[in-house]
Amino acid sequence: MISCEELDLLARENRGQVGILTLNRPAARNCLSEDLIAALHRGVNDLSQDDDLRAIIITGAGSAFSSGHDLKELTAHRNDEDRGRAFFAKTMAACSAMMLAIIRCPKPVIAAVNGIATAAGCQLVASCDLAVASIDARFATPGVNIGLFCSTPMVALSRNLSRKAAMEMLLLGEMVDANDARALGLVNRVVSPDRCLNEAVELGRMIASKPKATLKIGKEAFYRQIEMPIEDAYAYTSAVMVENMLHEEAEEGIGAFLDKRPPRWPV
Repeated sequence: MISCEELDLLARENRGQVGILTLNRPAARNCLSEDLIAALHRGVNDLSQDDDLRAIIITGAGSAFSSGHDLKELTAHRNDEDRGRAFFAKTMAACSAMMLAIIRCPKPVIAAVNGIATAAGCQLVASCDLAVASIDARFATPGVNIGLFCSTPMVALSRNLSRKAAMEMLLLGEMVDANDARALGLVNRVVSPDRCLNEAVELGRMIASKPKATLKIGKEAFYRQIEMPIEDAYAYTSAVMVENMLHEEAEEGIGAFLDKRPPRWPV
């Protein structure tokens, strides 16, 4: 479970079947310190195992979603005997593991981007399954401007945007506004600032109305097949379809469709 100390860094709220995790370092623009990365990883894992929840939202407190890694924390370790190598490696590995936990979470994860999302904060948006952005949100991978190329954010970015769009963000490090982020494929919807979280919650509630196991099967298959050569992807997803077809949710859903009645999903 999330500890009291972690709750200071990561607030949790449930709205029906939708769980909300709020990065809670507003004074530091919700930058991802070692402790916040750990808290978010734990939070995602906890909510993924909560049978009462069907979707998860990640958002930020204050005026920022997340400004990326905590550069002050990283810089402080340059005084270590190894010039910070061990701490840098530990932090990057922990952050990557947290991003993978979002992808591997059996429940859809939605980013509600209430402000700037830069560097690893932009990576966090790209790692979520869906993203709703406030019209005043801004996105960037600006590491190139300070001599630290956004190599780990590049992994998520390059899997969501076209190659040239991803490279433009990575090479120029310029801010991208919310509407351009939508056009590039980084976010799904752009709304007024007062609607951002509520729009994400509404998406979560729509998802919650879908059959639970089917969503889990589909999300896992999406991320596995997307890394495969096309012939392997078709072979894999054909096998997934067979197993899905044999599941009681598919039996009920198809039966309801043919009978022209609402489906009664298994609990």
